[in-house]
Amino acid sequence: MELTFTSHLILFISGLAAGFVDAIAGGGGLIALPALLSVGLPPQLALGTNKFQGSFGTLSAASNFIRKGKVKLSDNLAGMAFTFIGAATGSWTIQHIHADFIKHLVPFMLLFVFFYTLIAKNLGVVQAKARMQKNIFFLLFGFGLGFYDGFFGPGTGAFWTGALLIFMGMDMTKATGTTRIMNFVSNITALALFMAGGNVLYTVGLVMAVGQIIGANIGSGMAIKRGAPFIRPIFLTMVLLTITRLIYVNYVS
Repeated sequence: MELTFTSHLILFISGLAAGFVDAIAGGGGLIALPALLSVGLPPQLALGTNKFQGSFGTLSAASNFIRKGKVKLSDNLAGMAFTFIGAATGSWTIQHIHADFIKHLVPFMLLFVFFYTLIAKNLGVVQAKARMQKNIFFLLFGFGLGFYDGFFGPGTGAFWTGALLIFMGMDMTKATGTTRIMNFVSNITALALFMAGGNVLYTVGLVMAVGQIIGANIGSGMAIKRGAPFIRPIFLTMVLLTITRLIYVNYVS
């Protein structure tokens, strides 16, 4: 597929913006996927290419959080394992049944995350006492959200961050860094299936990946430096935009 220089420039800028936003609060797909569709990629190819370019951003952001000491990879190995199993199971399942029943439920689940975060003013400001044992949390949410990301996907980052804030008592910066690690695991798992099906346009994906890496490094660096007061409003905005998009897609378009 031949694209013009202008199209490549638009995709690069879209990748940069998506990487920046995604590293802070998730929701980068709201920028990247429409950009891929706008240059004429068919939906399946756009989805696969989006997973490809997005994986570079999540890896870059996760590495930055780990490198700066905000999260430890060793603390998240169980979560990564269960997320991988869940994402693989979800990706296999979506190829055999339709996701119609869940797409109507997701906006209302995200509304809970939005209002809980909005009302609980101190949520994520400081580390709080965990309400669940870590391995049980990762078993339930690692598998569950990994499955959801492989099966359907929109809002996964918001669900992860919300769960880490509410049940594990993490501060906003640590929850954001942990979310990026889990997002990378589920993204790369789903990507493997798209690659196996030939649904990745690598030339386009690499152009966006360069933007993703730059944006993710800037975004994660700002999130680490400025903490909850910076992350919280962007997180709430991206959750609200995701809810709006899903309601529009499900009930208007």
